[in-house]
This record gives sequence, C-alpha cells and structure tokens, in this order.
Amino acid sequence: MPRLTTLAKLFASDHWIVLDDVQFARRDYQHRARIATLDGLGPNRWLTIPTHRPSGRATLIRDTLIADPATARRRASSILRQQYGPSPHWPAVDRALQPVWNAFDTGRVAPVATASTRALLELLGWRGQIFTSSALRARTGRSERLADLADATGARAYLCGTGGMTYLDHAPFTELGVAVVPFLSPATGMWASGRQVSALRALAFRGPDAVGARFRALAFAHDALGCAA
Repeated sequence: MPRLTTLAKLFASDHWIVLDDVQFARRDYQHRARIATLDGLGPNRWLTIPTHRPSGRATLIRDTLIADPATARRRASSILRQQYGPSPHWPAVDRALQPVWNAFDTGRVAPVATASTRALLELLGWRGQIFTSSALRARTGRSERLADLADATGARAYLCGTGGMTYLDHAPFTELGVAVVPFLSPATGMWASGRQVSALRALAFRGPDAVGARFRALAFAHDALGCAA
C-alpha cells in the first residue's frame, strides 16, 4: 500500500519498473505500510505482512514468502475496513483492492506489493506500462542499474525522489542520454504526511477523483520538466 508521494511519482511516469531482484529489506516499506486514521488525527498504525526469508538476509524480494498467507490476508483486509469503512469513498477503493487479496494466494510478498500499487494506480486512471527488473539487463552498481533499466524501456528521463537525489550518480544516466528529473511534491494539505503514510488515507478521505486531479496536475508539471531537460 504505497505512500502518497511514491504513488504520485509512479502516476507521473510512463513506465514503472518493479525492482524485484534486489535484496529484501526487512525495515523498509516492501512488506509494510503506515496506515493513518480517516480523519488524520489519530495515531498511525503499521500494516505488516509477516515474512519468511528462505535464504536469510540474502533473500531477494521476489523470493520472500508470506509466513501465513490466509491469516495475513484476513488481518490486512480487516484493518483497512476498520480504518476506512465509514468513508463514502470506501466502496470504490475496496473494489479496486480485490486483486490485492487474490495475490496473497501466491504466498509471496512481491505479487502482493505490486498488486496493491497497481490497483491504486488503475483506480486513478494510470495507463502506463509495468516491467520487472529481473526481466531486463542491467549492471549491478546502484546508479548504473537504474540508468540501464531506464534505458532498456526507451525512457529519456528518470523521475528521482528526494531521497534518491542524495546518492544518485548522474554520470551513468548522462552516458545513456537519460535525464534525471527530481520529483517534488507539495508539503501542505493532503501531502503533509505523504512521505510517511499510505495513499489509502487520501483516497478514502478525499476520493479517487479529487486525488486523481491533484496527481494529474503534478504529473503535468514534471512532464514539462522532463521535456525541458
């Protein structure tokens, strides 16, 4: 259940590459999300999928297993229904999430994480393409990998979040003719906690149409930056 700023960055992109062949990070957002209350006033809570790493710390994201898929599915759906069920927008969000619950049957974390992000993107009307990094050729260096993956899809610009801009080496992108465009989102209104909590709160509180309008405006601004670069 991606964070609001993450979802907005993907919405502004033509291609989303799921990075499935790197090491699973237990303390990251790959198997968990912060869920805010509907009114945004109560404490946030973690929605976490219990995991099993067959190869220990070396386990890749695509190989990470759900410890108890049936229980994890019931718990996740129950928590979201409790948090957002009272919203008039919940039925639309709930319908969009049905593929997520089906993905638990795979027993793996990656399909669930991918399905949850894809479901919310499609709810907002995104029409881009999705790739997996394991199906594309790329070097192993952090920046080199990202540059190669962007180039493999024919992209001419790479949208980079504020965190990535602190470590990204622009040289591999420059060599391939791929511009690095910083992705910046507002810091007020619905965006105030957008880097911490799942986008589900904004969707349930404001509705897909209102959130989609804001996403489209932000995407247009970054598209202009990409063309300028």
